[in-house]
Amino acid sequence: MLAPVKKLIFLFCFQCIIIPYILAQKKIDIKNMPVRVVVAGISHGHVAWILNNIHRKDVNVIGIYEPDLQLIKQTIQQYHLDSSLFYTHLGLALDKLKPEAVLAYGSIHDHLKVVQACAPRGIHVMLEKPLATNYKDAVAMQKLAQQFHILLLTNYETSWYPSTEKTFELLKDSNYVGHIRKVVFHDGHQGPKEIGVPKAFFKWLTDPVEKGGGAIIDFGCYGANLITRIMHGAQPISIQAVTRQFKPDIYPKVDDDATIIINYPTTQAIIMASWNWPFSRKDMEVYGDTGYIISVNAEKMRFRKNEQEEKEKIITANDIQVFTNPYAYLYAVLRKNITIAPYGLYSLENNLMVVKILDKARESAKLGRTVLY
Repeated sequence: MLAPVKKLIFLFCFQCIIIPYILAQKKIDIKNMPVRVVVAGISHGHVAWILNNIHRKDVNVIGIYEPDLQLIKQTIQQYHLDSSLFYTHLGLALDKLKPEAVLAYGSIHDHLKVVQACAPRGIHVMLEKPLATNYKDAVAMQKLAQQFHILLLTNYETSWYPSTEKTFELLKDSNYVGHIRKVVFHDGHQGPKEIGVPKAFFKWLTDPVEKGGGAIIDFGCYGANLITRIMHGAQPISIQAVTRQFKPDIYPKVDDDATIIINYPTTQAIIMASWNWPFSRKDMEVYGDTGYIISVNAEKMRFRKNEQEEKEKIITANDIQVFTNPYAYLYAVLRKNITIAPYGLYSLENNLMVVKILDKARESAKLGRTVLY
């Protein structure tokens, strides 16, 4: 008689105590595990960020897709990688490895193909800026992400800058600059050839189809992303752009310099994107009716309030909470440590607007006049 009772007590304990404990431990383990990722494409120069350390605390590379066999060979030698990591068919890699997310480091034109492969499989995607080469592709990607409930994130280097986060903090938490009247962005470098980008990267970076344009896309996207965040997703009224080819012998197919003016009801943004700067730069100037905030680089900032003396300060990740690389951000989002802020820099709604702004900028430059948003 006691044996059945003991058996019932054991089953009760197993179901009510042991199983929940095991599941809880498994949940804890998953929450602390790095995100399993597949890298899709390795022709982008920024792929070095992940290939230099494929087994990180936040993400773990379990496979790499790349159709170019010569590029695979070069990459294996350069980064001392195991050849078993590589696949020449994206679908095969995704089905076999079943990653949580994909990091796309191919051409911008290929972003849609990556999302088309990942979304039906329920795999999240992080892309290198910008989201797409044109608004039509961007909308198609949005629909896929929404249909299959995946996250579609876009990474920009300026999203990691402590100076960027500090600017947002000051604009939100204080009346330091007053009403924002003008925001100016300077982004770019001496030129892809001049700084020696890899051959595979240069090939599509200067292609009007694979990239969508020259400097106007390559560096115009930074300012468009930041101003959309600053304006909390408010729609512009109109956009005016001028593109130039100062070096047609080097970049015959695309522009190498662009100036974009984005008009809002009471604010104006000016983006100067160029492959003709004497040095590499990504800086932002926010002017209001009572002061200004200038982000000189990732950490150096300058401030001025009315007629007071200008102040200069170095802001680091120790001074303000900021994700200093995209993989830490991806981990935090997928492990539900944070939620994506409305019109945040990585967010889909922000980057849809970025692509539309760039589409309108190309249209304006082609027509030689201001166009409505």
